[in-house]
Amino acid sequence: MQPPIASKKPKNLTIHNQNRIDPYYWLNDRTNPEVIQYLKDENDYTAACLGHLDPLKNEIFEEIKARIKQKDSSVPFKWRKHFYQSKYEEGKEYPIYVRASNETMDDSFVLLDANDLAKGHAYFQIGGYEVSPDSQYLAYTQDTVSRRIYTICFKNLQTNTALPWQIPNSSGSIFWSNDSKYLFYVEIDTVTLRPYHVKRWSIDDPHSSPKTIFIEKDEKYYVGIKPSISCEYLFIESDSTLTSEVQIVDLNIPLSPTKTFYPRIVGHEYSLEHEGNHFYIKTNLDGRNFSLKKSECLNHNSDNWETILPHHDDRLLEDFTVIAGKIIFQDRFNANSYIKVIDKSICYTIPFEEDVYVARIGTNADPKSTFVRVTYTSLTTPTSVFDLDFESQKLSLKKQEEIVGGYDSKEYSCERLWITSRDGIKVPISLVYKKNLYIKGESPLLLYGYGSYGHSIDPAFGVARLSLLNRGFVFAIAHIRGGEEMGRKWYEDGRQLKKMNTFFDFIDCGEYLVKHSYCHPNKLFAMGGSAGGLLMGAIMNLAPQLWAGVVAAVPFVDVLTTMLDDTIPLTTGEYDEWGNPNNKEFYDYIAKYSPYDNVSKKEYPSLLVTTGLHDSQVQYWEPAKWVAKLRMSKTDKNPLYLRTNMEAGHGGASGRFRRFEEIAFEYAFLLTLVKKQNKD
Repeated sequence: MQPPIASKKPKNLTIHNQNRIDPYYWLNDRTNPEVIQYLKDENDYTAACLGHLDPLKNEIFEEIKARIKQKDSSVPFKWRKHFYQSKYEEGKEYPIYVRASNETMDDSFVLLDANDLAKGHAYFQIGGYEVSPDSQYLAYTQDTVSRRIYTICFKNLQTNTALPWQIPNSSGSIFWSNDSKYLFYVEIDTVTLRPYHVKRWSIDDPHSSPKTIFIEKDEKYYVGIKPSISCEYLFIESDSTLTSEVQIVDLNIPLSPTKTFYPRIVGHEYSLEHEGNHFYIKTNLDGRNFSLKKSECLNHNSDNWETILPHHDDRLLEDFTVIAGKIIFQDRFNANSYIKVIDKSICYTIPFEEDVYVARIGTNADPKSTFVRVTYTSLTTPTSVFDLDFESQKLSLKKQEEIVGGYDSKEYSCERLWITSRDGIKVPISLVYKKNLYIKGESPLLLYGYGSYGHSIDPAFGVARLSLLNRGFVFAIAHIRGGEEMGRKWYEDGRQLKKMNTFFDFIDCGEYLVKHSYCHPNKLFAMGGSAGGLLMGAIMNLAPQLWAGVVAAVPFVDVLTTMLDDTIPLTTGEYDEWGNPNNKEFYDYIAKYSPYDNVSKKEYPSLLVTTGLHDSQVQYWEPAKWVAKLRMSKTDKNPLYLRTNMEAGHGGASGRFRRFEEIAFEYAFLLTLVKKQNKD
């Protein structure tokens, strides 16, 4: 079967006295029947060419499903007077949210059954839910399109009936005032999808227009709301990539005006928590890796802030909370995260045994709790929930992800490697493999990467990944610059005019793994999604010969065109990450690496590209254009496939199990390429 060939309809894009001709610009109109037909033709081509993968894909999918406990539930957490929990019933795709009067959950009451709500929808997602303090009403948000445009719905918990009121165009963030009369929420711009407008809705007058509380006018900022753990204040957070500002609403006086906690200063990032008479502030005023300070509630002058945790050049303060006078914080050093507790004058670290792991502050909603909940995982340890008792300083395991059919972590090996990049920087790699299947210099290896937005890709357990490891694959994560695995500088050295470091780090990691025989030279594969898909596009242009195959999920590959179009969702807020190409310096730099613009006539590795028609973050036309251009340019006979989910967006299919069908398909694609290499 011949691949579909997209029509060329050249469009001139001129700026800075430079002219780019984009032959596939026309694909950016999802209302155009010709566009939809092209995407369907690509899907048909992929299905026809990869139909032979179905038995293996189905085998892997059933394996993954079989490992997951069908009837399962989360560890209950206390909030106000009740305990809350999410549950899954056997064979059902969506969670059931319940609450009870005690931790045993023996008198559980169903708040929401997402399985019922999802009926009739190809896609369904609960964004969040909030119970009014008087326990009479439930507000929840739902998305049925996968554009991250949520509708707020209501339920009367006394009568257990749905209410007719709905509020459209929400970001999904909601919270009640303490008198249970008002719901605060964030409205989005329906064109750019930017959350920018905080409103207050009255349940006593549900049909009246919601009142404006705050509007963020700067298009580079996105707005979110969250309550303090004390539930005394609502924090309205305006965030750009490098700057933040917080407005405060007194939830006990919901009609009072907002107050700015600390006026925005370009480059200053901060976040808040509240307990008793103090606000606690995570801030980078003292240094880029953040410090923790506190101030009296009525005095927000930074000159009077007391330092609780000073800034450290080699440790990044990532997160914190305050419970019953104890400060719990999470910091990062040498690519590992640590959780520590400050109790009066004593500071201690919660101990974990493995050398390579992920520890995070968990769900803690009770400000008077006698313990703090944390989560723990590693490449060989399933996700575990622990409670640390403040008095005894002992950990108690509340739940560990159960792998049905049995799982022995001792059969797998996890390692942390440090490679030297081309500019002399030490870059960490985390990897895992099954001991009895690993063959030095012969095994296939999948290298995963992201490297943007300061988002760290941690060495966490993956139940689906076992299907690769149990077939002889080595799995590795390249902790490249652009993330924050090594602190804030690690991020700064992988953004804007230093973005090439991200791509070179990943290539250098791949070359190291081959050179040191962690895999066969012809069996090195790469995978990344979203900004990690940009990474995939760049490394294919820069070092195509290194990779036996690549999987690029929802890839951000048309950087120049997108960043020059401020009508596209997310564009203006991304200038601090990529640079604004309306400035020629940034234009020239982005033009050096933008994958779509750098496709050329040469051999490329085998490639599977996935996207979603309703993607709100990376529009479907970026990967579609990229594939179309690659088809006309590449000089090899390696397979190239585009698969568009016509019912989903950036996160793929909804549902507990359906998302694993996509993973099983990707794994089957990689395993088939390995089989081909073995024959060759």
